[in-house]
Amino acid sequence: MKAREALRVLAEVTESQWGMVTSAQARARGVSPMTLSRLTESGDLTRLAHGVYRDSGAPSEEHEDLRAAWLMTDPTKLAYERLGESPRAAVVSGGSASVLLGIGDLRPVKHEFTTPTRKQTQRPEIRYRTRVLPDADVTIRGGLPVTTPERTIADLVEDRQDLSTIADVLRDAARQSRLDTDRLVALLHPLAERNGFGKGDGRSVYDELLRLAGIDLSSLAAQVAAAPQLGELVLSNYAEQMRKVNTASLDAVLASATASIEAALPGEQAERIHEILTDAVNASIEPVIHEINKHSGRALATSGAAEAVARVTAKAHADMEVTMKAIDWSVLLRSTERPRGIGEGQS
Repeated sequence: MKAREALRVLAEVTESQWGMVTSAQARARGVSPMTLSRLTESGDLTRLAHGVYRDSGAPSEEHEDLRAAWLMTDPTKLAYERLGESPRAAVVSGGSASVLLGIGDLRPVKHEFTTPTRKQTQRPEIRYRTRVLPDADVTIRGGLPVTTPERTIADLVEDRQDLSTIADVLRDAARQSRLDTDRLVALLHPLAERNGFGKGDGRSVYDELLRLAGIDLSSLAAQVAAAPQLGELVLSNYAEQMRKVNTASLDAVLASATASIEAALPGEQAERIHEILTDAVNASIEPVIHEINKHSGRALATSGAAEAVARVTAKAHADMEVTMKAIDWSVLLRSTERPRGIGEGQS
């Protein structure tokens, strides 16, 4: 086949495959290895790796080496054909997946792929792992099938990568999009014990990664506290929302105290009923105050944040007192009196 005709035939492949073609794909279309060599020598093709070429007129793109390696995992099939397979024959995984997804700062020395059946290679730059991946663990990025961030993080933990390095991957993934934490924790369950955690305790592995990444609750609170004005604003808004949720349900709180009121006997003074209801409302509000103090009092240890804690706490208590004073205790007292029997108390 003449060079011009060979280039036309190869273009039908390269135009839809990042400008690349494998020697196996070329041979299937009547282009011999000798012709490929001549086209390389003439500068029409650029050899990227053993058995993979790029049209020299096509621009060199990011992840070119990874794409070439992926093509060689099944060199006869076209890329678009492979993307429709299930299970997929080779999925970018581990450190290679983190690079393709743009999460973390790993620099893998090998291209890593997961295959549903055991696969061996003599190419030192490629590593295979064997696993049938569910569709939920695979996504497409840059035209390549790649493990999701959740599966990628779990694979890195399985490879015994340093947890602080994996924490960087987690942090970047969380910034990119919302992580499926339930799925991630489930994937970490079988890896917990080998990493020094309780057997099946993927939640603790996940919490440790959050801590190392600096995106656990305490770390985030400390970061907010570093800017007192921001810390005060966020804290005040948080406490205000919690206060509204709880005081809005005051009727339910009072209703829950009905049994205690009736047990206090209808002849007791209104002060006793006031005491019982106050205890009931306090029981509802105190957990809110406790949460505010727990998440803010220590973590946001700045003067501005501390003042905000004091203000919103006082406001919550003050609002409770206003609500309590607004209750018509005489009406409430009459409503709790037991009905008299027929003729009872009559002369």
